[in-house]
Amino acid sequence: MIMFVLLAVVLIATAVWVVTAKKPVYSVVALLGHFVALAWMYVSLSAEFLGVIQVIVYGGAILVLFVFVIALLSSGVDAFAPGPDRIPKAAIPAGLIILGSIGLAAYGIFHVPLPAVHPGTAIISPGDANSFGSIADFGKALFTVHLLPFEITAMVLMVAVIGVIMLAGDKTASTGTMKRAETVRREMREAITRAGDE
Repeated sequence: MIMFVLLAVVLIATAVWVVTAKKPVYSVVALLGHFVALAWMYVSLSAEFLGVIQVIVYGGAILVLFVFVIALLSSGVDAFAPGPDRIPKAAIPAGLIILGSIGLAAYGIFHVPLPAVHPGTAIISPGDANSFGSIADFGKALFTVHLLPFEITAMVLMVAVIGVIMLAGDKTASTGTMKRAETVRREMREAITRAGDE
């Protein structure tokens, strides 16, 4: 119960941070924290496969897609002003978080007793069918009952990427094109001036 409350608070806080962050990169970082907390909640519900897929697919592929979209949208603006070096200040908190995570994992491995299995109880692995969070049931539901929403989501993401590429391509001309346009304008002015003198 305590873990559920903590994860719920983290999920709500990161969701609010996603929509209130002033820079899109901070929103992506908050979304990564949201995905990790959601994966942790899946694991606490004995749905290990969903937790792993949450981190790999959303924390990996989808967030990389968002970063590419942000990079394309920022390609036509001026370079970011260099700020102060924050890496030395972040090294100590990051090290403490890593050490704390390793300590929690070691405590869980060596000190938490395994649940007692009563005689006659069938042990269900995540790969078996008809068990909560199993790979078999998840795959069957994804590619049968929920196939249409899955394909629609893929199409919406593809359309979003194409739209961003089109928008960024229209606003940012290459250096060669700009130089060529300036050359053509100069030659036209010179031709008009010569024609007026004649």
